[in-house]
Amino acid sequence: MKISPLALTLLSLGATNCAAFTFTRNANNAITSSYSRSSVIVNMAGIEGIKRKKEKEPDPAEKVEVYVKEPEPMEPRANLDGRALVSGWVNAQERSDQFVFDLLNNHDGISAFNFQQIVAFVDNGPFAKKRLLSRSSRYNGLLDKLDIVQAGAPGDLPSVEALSGVNCWIAHVECVEGLNVEAKLSDIANLAKLSGVKNVAVLVSNALGFNTALATQLNARFSDSATEFTVAFAGTMDDMKQEGSHPYRILNMEDVTEEAGAIVTGTFSREEATRIVAESLGLKSAACRTVALQNVPTDSRAAVLIKGLRSAGYGRCQEINDIFDRGVERYEEAIETYKREVWEKENPDPELVEKQRQEDMEKMRLERIKRKEEFEQQKKEEIESMATEWAKREYFRKNLGGNIAMSEEEYIKSVWERAMFEGDLKYRMMHGGDTDERKELKEFLEEQERKKQVALKRAQEALDKAGGYPSGDDSDKSD
Repeated sequence: MKISPLALTLLSLGATNCAAFTFTRNANNAITSSYSRSSVIVNMAGIEGIKRKKEKEPDPAEKVEVYVKEPEPMEPRANLDGRALVSGWVNAQERSDQFVFDLLNNHDGISAFNFQQIVAFVDNGPFAKKRLLSRSSRYNGLLDKLDIVQAGAPGDLPSVEALSGVNCWIAHVECVEGLNVEAKLSDIANLAKLSGVKNVAVLVSNALGFNTALATQLNARFSDSATEFTVAFAGTMDDMKQEGSHPYRILNMEDVTEEAGAIVTGTFSREEATRIVAESLGLKSAACRTVALQNVPTDSRAAVLIKGLRSAGYGRCQEINDIFDRGVERYEEAIETYKREVWEKENPDPELVEKQRQEDMEKMRLERIKRKEEFEQQKKEEIESMATEWAKREYFRKNLGGNIAMSEEEYIKSVWERAMFEGDLKYRMMHGGDTDERKELKEFLEEQERKKQVALKRAQEALDKAGGYPSGDDSDKSD
């Protein structure tokens, strides 16, 4: 026995409704029934489930993870190979300053540095050897690249000859009493220009008395050179804080807005400053920049962004590159954009709302017109297709009887009005329209007869207007 699809549907609906009740037997063998709420929930939710409220876009100020993207490849500077020279380090008795050499050595392959030789230009050569010839430098391969050169006098800068063949130079200038820092930085710029050094990074520490106007002048001087400079000003060096232990910010000179015109204030981690300046030597985003390194509160936006970058898997080099590349500024712009968009949604301009409403209505009107035109075109094509099929069948039927003396194309053309009537009638029948085939066919034939009579009448009038039928020949007239 076959079951119709309609019966199967009714059975499935009945099973769904009955599933709401469950029957159980108690200890006395009595049957009890209970009603399950699951069916009610299904009926309320519908097939697509319960409609959820559209979630609000998260605020990047509260959820920095929605703003931070995955780490992307960084754009390095050119000429990060060959010889690199380090000056201004390994001159203090209380520390070794090996950290900056380890960063340039790039033993882990994290940065783009690929130096074959690293020159340590120091005040005291034997002292520097004791500090740098360590077990770690032997294990990470630094000793294979290291070359120690002693300055002519303590505090001297390397000569043009010492800088010959050097592609990158990283220098440390400490602001101490009696030192003309401006002249020192100018000498570094001139030496780099004369010797053809391609990349220079300078850390100016203890720059508490340096003002923004002087730093801006130096920035203009550094920019007027083929060498790509990065000059970073920092406060008093703090040897206790490790790198990455405190949030920071890298500010352009024009963005420093201290009241007294001071560039930096307070202290800054020595390791952090060394890391930032060393990484800047290889970053395109840090080229031709004069910046200030400043500590920021742990609840500042810069601190939140740095925490978000590290949580997203950014390495120190990638983190510093993002901060140099207006990372904090872009984050603050994203927060302000979010606030503005939220405010505009909650407080819309009536004129803009009305304008948008009108645009939406016009768009809907055009869409309706388009859909209607597409529907009419599709309907016309279907009717014409059905009309052609009807005419071909009629031609085939008459052709079998042998009582037709025209081609199929000529026949279709001669009966096209009747074919379109048949096609329209069939189309309405297929799409559930109202039809009365006999009545409509009778009316159609009557209409065709009226058109025929009108056409004959017009032809007769035109003939009469032209003078009647043409006369016969002379023999006919004589008869």
